[in-house]
Amino acid sequence: MSALSLTPGEASDVGLDADQLNVATDLLAGHVDAGDFSAASLFVARKGRSVLSRGFGTLRPEAGSAAVEADSIFLLASITKPVTACALMQLVDKGLISLDDPVQQHLPEFTGWDKGQITVRQILSHISGMPDMLPENTELRRAHRPMSAFVQGALHTNLLYLPGTDFSYQSKGILLAAEIVERITGQRLRDVEKAGIFQPLGMHRSCLGIDDFDISDTVWVGTSMDESKDAQHWGANSAYWRDFGCPWGGMNSTGPDLGALLQCMLNGGAYGDQRVLSQAAARAMVTNQNPAHLNAPWGVGWALRDSKVWAFFGEQVSARTFGHVGATGTVAWADPESELICVCLTNVKIQGGSLLRRVSNAVAAAVVD
Repeated sequence: MSALSLTPGEASDVGLDADQLNVATDLLAGHVDAGDFSAASLFVARKGRSVLSRGFGTLRPEAGSAAVEADSIFLLASITKPVTACALMQLVDKGLISLDDPVQQHLPEFTGWDKGQITVRQILSHISGMPDMLPENTELRRAHRPMSAFVQGALHTNLLYLPGTDFSYQSKGILLAAEIVERITGQRLRDVEKAGIFQPLGMHRSCLGIDDFDISDTVWVGTSMDESKDAQHWGANSAYWRDFGCPWGGMNSTGPDLGALLQCMLNGGAYGDQRVLSQAAARAMVTNQNPAHLNAPWGVGWALRDSKVWAFFGEQVSARTFGHVGATGTVAWADPESELICVCLTNVKIQGGSLLRRVSNAVAAAVVD
């Protein structure tokens, strides 16, 4: 039996108030008009029906740039992380790795102070003690160093605390998870994700790195073309960084494509006639993996509504809501109780994420039946 796949519909068909959804679109349009950011898109679906898919602003901030469409490509930043986790969970399904394996079992050179205690589960739920960024992050990017240099830095960096004793958001833990995927499969993570996730889900405008797309055809990150020379050399819009494909923040995608991924998770790992994850893996990914005494719930890659950071899903969704946010001004979430999906993509983070929460609240408020 086929699982739900997203098809176009009307808000009223799935118990959503179209006028209330306009509150969310008006918020985004108003900020674009005010110049707070130059591009945005909003995608909303419920019960397998996509009811809102719209772009705002222009691809680039200069005069005459093309308009943002509903399926325009944005740099997602940290929404990349749960996709990396999906790739690893596919290996769990195949019996090639266990979440409770020591990281050192798969990365033998990961040695030093208490690193032998760190499990794969802990690097995916942010309690391993790994840092978010390397001390030499800027220098590596400025020198256009390859991914292997970042991996070496992560393997040999100091921990922030004893594994399992605290929570801190950690991009370098996700990098280690990606390195494990590449060593087990013998393939680049971007190729693993393309074949195992993007193609089966019909996410044809999604890629880790820039793939076959041109940067000029994607949304510019930021509101101004007046970047420093440093930013032009290694910043978010540089050719180096856009194709770097960092597993913690280098994915490019669209609202509809992320909607398909979220629907797959709501379906327990299946989408249409494609199964990307087992029901067990999908369930684990959206279930708290961290000890209760840490008061820091997190799934496998996915943030939960009550996670300490990066959960800008608003206050009007259920506690079972999962998703992620990105530092470029992006959020994607799904609420299993209401079967509601929301993807809001902008090209600059403003107001500490307040706008993402307010848009999320406006979308959640549209549920009337």
